[in-house]
Amino acid sequence: MKTNRKFRFGFTKSDRNGIFMFCLILISGIGFNYWYSTSTSKSFTKSFHDESINSIQQLIDSLKNKQSLDNQREIYPFNPNFITDYKGYTLEMNTDQIDRLLEFRAKDQWINSKDQFQKVTQVSDQWMDTYSKYFKFPDWVEDQEKNKFVDFKKNITSASPKKDLNTVTAEDLQLVSGIGEVLSNRIITYRQKIGGFVNSIQLKDVYGLSPEVIQELKVQIELKTPVEVKKQNINTIGVLQLSELPYFDYELSRSVVDFIKLRQGISNFKELSIIDGFPVSKLDRIQLYLEINK
Repeated sequence: MKTNRKFRFGFTKSDRNGIFMFCLILISGIGFNYWYSTSTSKSFTKSFHDESINSIQQLIDSLKNKQSLDNQREIYPFNPNFITDYKGYTLEMNTDQIDRLLEFRAKDQWINSKDQFQKVTQVSDQWMDTYSKYFKFPDWVEDQEKNKFVDFKKNITSASPKKDLNTVTAEDLQLVSGIGEVLSNRIITYRQKIGGFVNSIQLKDVYGLSPEVIQELKVQIELKTPVEVKKQNINTIGVLQLSELPYFDYELSRSVVDFIKLRQGISNFKELSIIDGFPVSKLDRIQLYLEINK
């Protein structure tokens, strides 16, 4: 009969197997408890983190909405003579600007124009662009300003004779509504470039000069001494001769001459529109210098 053999420390094989299973169960239990605790902690941490982010985002959204409402606040027309400290603050004026206005008014003086308001308060051009459109002066002040403008235009258009477009100065051009220093200099520079205006339609070639401003310019200034041009026959003109005229450079001139030779002449300027890069929109000005003869 076989007996269970004892090991060195007095445990049988069955005892050893039982101890091993107990240790295995114990380790498994500890591992499961650690995993469960860690998983729960992560879930709680993630939940807390998500709630914190949501709260912060809600706060940010609330502040953005408040700022948006402040920016969209409705501004009603107002008389700038009666701007108070609080009103000036809501209009983004600093204390120095408000004080200058109040000191001016304390002398029993009145603001009667936008330019005068900016001169007294020294607010920026950007501030004027934003808020001066809400200025509301008494009717008699506005009527007075309108009459001044009408009288000014009458003095220009009727009291003094119109000046010549080919001799007018940049300073004279700046008297035209819509023409400042930049545009007046561009007109003078272009006039020099083409050797003088042949026709007032050439004003369309001055960059930045709108049709409305051109019309206003013609009211006050006219082309009294147009440059006299002897039109050249486009069917016989050479490359160098053509390149010396306005609207043509050497490359375009060569393309035009080659095109005409290939066709053995053209009968209509519109045929040139086939040429790559030809300025079709300037045909009316080009015909001031060229004509078609077979």
